[in-house]
Amino acid sequence: MLSSHRTQFDRPVAEIPYQLSAQIVLDQIAEIKSCVRVAIPVNMMLGVINLLVAIKSDLALYGIVWFVVSLTVNLVRLYVCYLPAPDIGHASCQRSPLRSIAVQRYLIWAGALLSGIVWAGVSILCAGYTAPQTLFYLTVVCGVTAGAVTHGTPDARTPLCFILPALASVVICLLAAGGFERTCIAFTTIVYMAALSRSSIRAEKTFKTLSRAKNEATTNAAALSAAHDHSLQIIDIMRYRATHDDLTGLLNRPGFITEVEEHMKGGRDAYCLMFIDLDGFKAVNDVYGHRKGDQVLIEAARRLQAQPSGESLLARMGGDEFAIFLPVMAFQEATDLAQAVISAMSIHMDGVDTGALGASIGIVMGLRADLTDILACADEALYAAKNGGRNRYHVFDNDLRERLEMRRDLERDLPRHLENGSLDVWFQPIFALGQTLPNTVEALLRWRHPQHGWISPENVVRLAAINGHAEPLLRFVLHRASQLLEALDQANLKEIKVAINISPREMAQLSVDTIILDHFEALGLAPPLLDVEITEETAFEVKAVQHKIQSLSKAGVTISLDDFGVGYSSLEALRHRRVDRIKIDRSFVSNITRSPEDQHLVSAIIDYGRKFDLEVVVEGIETREDYMMIQRLGGHLFQGYHLARPVPESDLLDYLRTREVRPADHR
Repeated sequence: MLSSHRTQFDRPVAEIPYQLSAQIVLDQIAEIKSCVRVAIPVNMMLGVINLLVAIKSDLALYGIVWFVVSLTVNLVRLYVCYLPAPDIGHASCQRSPLRSIAVQRYLIWAGALLSGIVWAGVSILCAGYTAPQTLFYLTVVCGVTAGAVTHGTPDARTPLCFILPALASVVICLLAAGGFERTCIAFTTIVYMAALSRSSIRAEKTFKTLSRAKNEATTNAAALSAAHDHSLQIIDIMRYRATHDDLTGLLNRPGFITEVEEHMKGGRDAYCLMFIDLDGFKAVNDVYGHRKGDQVLIEAARRLQAQPSGESLLARMGGDEFAIFLPVMAFQEATDLAQAVISAMSIHMDGVDTGALGASIGIVMGLRADLTDILACADEALYAAKNGGRNRYHVFDNDLRERLEMRRDLERDLPRHLENGSLDVWFQPIFALGQTLPNTVEALLRWRHPQHGWISPENVVRLAAINGHAEPLLRFVLHRASQLLEALDQANLKEIKVAINISPREMAQLSVDTIILDHFEALGLAPPLLDVEITEETAFEVKAVQHKIQSLSKAGVTISLDDFGVGYSSLEALRHRRVDRIKIDRSFVSNITRSPEDQHLVSAIIDYGRKFDLEVVVEGIETREDYMMIQRLGGHLFQGYHLARPVPESDLLDYLRTREVRPADHR
């Protein structure tokens, strides 16, 4: 996760000053060690000279003792100077105390203090600075203290520990000896000592300032470098997330397209693309919840990755759809792989009923082509596979090519034909038992394409939704329906309703209630003259559209449930009394004279409607035998070619004016 990466900028505010101060101290220790290593040899040479002068002054014993002590202290100080550099961390300090900053600083100061005390003992060699050699020893002591200050600029305490004992001894001895000249020299030494002390303190401040500037620059440079590295990591993560699916770790659609384009640029001509859709996944989500659905997707991705497909690209294109791209593959290999994928997806998954899941696969193979066209071909093949039933694959062929080209023509031409009036609306009556005139007429879309002939209403609605013309199409049908209502009113046929079909996408995506009611109000039409037929697919999502249905129902619009019996939500919708009329799907009527099962089902639905005070329309009556059977089963509302075919508005009006034969006469 992004939050796990830590840079210099992420440190606590108090942490940076502490580390900076510690680094300054490390610089002081390193520099003072270097200076002491230079100063010690000079100190030793001056000690040798002091020894020679003491021997010449008949103080050989004192001189030797003093020199041995001085040499010992200097050697110890050299040892301290060659200790490894201290660490800031505490762990290493616990393993070796000599690596501690504090320990090494105290050792350096202690060594300087001991050396200063040794040099304070020079007074023994000259009888408290009263012997003839006093001038020599004073010169040496002043020189060695001045040198200590010169070499001790990084840390004032080190030279101060050395010079204060040595010069204090001079002052005390001179004052104790008395005399004007010695007293003046004593006070001069005090001034000299103060000047050296001030110089040491100022030198340390200067060193710290320079060290701070250097370390701040180093710290900032390191922080900037870390921030740069962190930014690169974030860019890599963002690039990965932009091209990969968070749930499965596979390529996502943009990443897949990019990779496929790169493969095609490599000069490889042959390709194989598979679109894979999980059958039954929506039911898994609805029954077991989205968490289980995510687990199913992860397992599906794992099973796809386990398929031996050579040099391939695998992606989750979105939802429950996956894709496999292979640069080169023979037809038999492709179909074998597709069958292996179907078999893998059919294997039981933990927590999901056996057989609940499957896979439909669309395959497109060929030579290098436009990627957009390849994707469209694979999608068309997948659509064909799903229409053929679950657990199937379909290879894109010439028939699908013609269908795809036809769909593209229709998508291109629909907006223009919708604007210029090439689309039409025909009307098919719905008759009540024993009535001459229809109870309702259903508005049905008709489009005769100049190249592809008659286009089914379902395809027109689907294409309009894809092209973003769902609302213009709805308004067009609504306009034609209201136009017929006005004509019926003028013909004194005010009791006949007009029914329009609302697709699932229209009901979910459009403000259908507002569009309809505003249109009727603008024309002064009564909403009870309208019947809105909703397919069961829409009613399945009844909670999402119930406010629209309630709004229409409250205004008096009849709500019908179309294709009743083939969807999933009929009883749920009826239980909540959201409909006024149900239309039994034609699939129950096509074989009703020979199917006792269909007869029982239709009879049960009719009885159910009667008990709940719902009108029941039986559609798809194509023969006299069908019509007679529905009457025996208790049907009261009928629709089908046996009674009346869909006709244009003008033909319908002529029919209503001149037709005197009752529906019963069709027998």
